[in-house]
Amino acid sequence: MSRTKSSIKNFVFAMIGQALGLIISFIARIFFIQKLGTEYLGLNGLFTNLLSVLSLAELGVGNAITFSLYKPLAEQDIKKCKMLMTLYKKVYTVIGCIILIIGISIVPFLNFFISEIPVISHVKIIYILFVINTSISYFYSYKRNLIIADQNRYIATIYRYAFYFFYNLAQIIYLIFFNNYIVFLLIQILSTILENYFISKKADKMYPYLKDKDIIKLDKTSKDEIVKNTKAMMMHKIGGVVVSSTDNILLSKFVGLVAVGLYSNYYMIISALNTVFGQIFNSLTASIGNLCALDSTDKQYDVFRKINFITFWIYAFSSISLLCLFNQFIEIWVGKEYLFNINVVLILVVNFYITGVRKSVITFRDATGLFYADRWKSVIEAIINLVVSILLAYKFGTFGVFLGTFISSICTCVWIEPFVLYKYGFNKKLTTYFIDYFKKLFLTTMIAILTYMLCSVYNGNIYISFIINCLICCIVPNLILFIIYRKSDEFNYFYDKVFSKIVNKFFKKKVINE
Repeated sequence: MSRTKSSIKNFVFAMIGQALGLIISFIARIFFIQKLGTEYLGLNGLFTNLLSVLSLAELGVGNAITFSLYKPLAEQDIKKCKMLMTLYKKVYTVIGCIILIIGISIVPFLNFFISEIPVISHVKIIYILFVINTSISYFYSYKRNLIIADQNRYIATIYRYAFYFFYNLAQIIYLIFFNNYIVFLLIQILSTILENYFISKKADKMYPYLKDKDIIKLDKTSKDEIVKNTKAMMMHKIGGVVVSSTDNILLSKFVGLVAVGLYSNYYMIISALNTVFGQIFNSLTASIGNLCALDSTDKQYDVFRKINFITFWIYAFSSISLLCLFNQFIEIWVGKEYLFNINVVLILVVNFYITGVRKSVITFRDATGLFYADRWKSVIEAIINLVVSILLAYKFGTFGVFLGTFISSICTCVWIEPFVLYKYGFNKKLTTYFIDYFKKLFLTTMIAILTYMLCSVYNGNIYISFIINCLICCIVPNLILFIIYRKSDEFNYFYDKVFSKIVNKFFKKKVINE
């Protein structure tokens, strides 16, 4: 029950924080475009992706050490926690310095990543500020990860979104009166420093042993395990960064900076949804790690089936809604001139769905420490993605870049990740997973076609059309899924454990207040 409560608490705080973050992000983007324009938007997206590539310096060591913390935290082994956190601190300090040095060394080669140099002053200074902001975030993040690993992610969430909200608000106020992009970035850097400082102080209060000096060196067995997992996570990190963080770089190189600017608006929405849903899985990861450290494989598999079900429902509904509402929302938000054609929108949505339904598998893989078993998958995925995206970009432009991502996912992640989890984690046959997977894929496709046709009926005023389509997207997919799955064990589990309890608490409070 404590794991369930921790997960729910982490999730609730994550949703509140993300809601505030989304609102302020969309408002900030409107002012950004109005005051700075599309080229600055493209540059912002390009440099963000370049720094994501530089984060390869982290090599996945954070995930490996966080996994190593689950068991000592569950068993309250303070001695082991102290040893791991000392190692964590040293490694992350080195990583922050490496990112700073490598990032600045790239400055002379920036022109290589931009097909047409924009008329923007101080491009190199802007890039260096991006590098500084990324590097300083590593110096205290090891303490944040201790809080998260101890099933207290909600605390890190409060600090994260409080500072995120206020620095965005400060940037909006600044843009109203000025349009200096360098000061705009300096506000973000100041926020990063303050956030890391305050969460570090909070961690010191929660875990006083972090200040202890009598720390024994980590034993060889634990070190070897971390090194092994780090090597595996390094491969995962390379694959993940190449697949998720090179789209803007390829668009900039082969299509142009304006395409990066257009994509950044779509990416902002997709990223926001991934962050919202990611909070669900992030809220669960530490509790699943605790489950895997203490409970049987059958219990783990039972929990996985339930999480896999809700993952499908979330991403099926979201993908269908994106397909039907994406362009209308972009047009209302920033204008018609920022739209992609429907083919590009479709491939973006397909990639969103394929990536999303993998989340339950990835969450259990991370919680069970199966980094090593599928280490080569990410490298192969990265190679396929890069080669195919470049080849297709020449012929199909923007569509080709995202089609390359789709092909690389189908060839690797879709089947390798569940294969590893079922074989090494659950010791069960994979056939049942894929029968269920393709049934759900077919169902999602049919519902998407029906919903899209219904949303295409009214073509009048865009605001009225958008409201009608929002209602259609909320009702049709969820109603069909409810009718089909209402008697399933997974649906009834979430209804009994989550929905009914929330409703009962709400009405109970209402009765008490009255």
